[in-house]
Amino acid sequence: MECPHCHSDMPFRLCPECGEKTPDVGTYCCHCAAAVADQDLGERSDDKDADDFSSRILCRDGTCIGVINEQGVCSECGKPYNGAPE
Repeated sequence: MECPHCHSDMPFRLCPECGEKTPDVGTYCCHCAAAVADQDLGERSDDKDADDFSSRILCRDGTCIGVINEQGVCSECGKPYNGAPE
């Protein structure tokens, strides 16, 4: 499928209702407005835990937007995590 704006190739899937190509990232068909199956969207997720915000640890620097990574340091500023905010 070709992007109508930049003319690059876009990933697509076929609409289950009308059979036309519709952008892969859409929730509805761009031709007939039929809902695209939710199970297709879930199968494309590479990391199901990526959206689990309840288990993340925020940077101890109150002005930083980073989170503590697997190495125990902030993903943005690199400060080590010591368990208490600054």
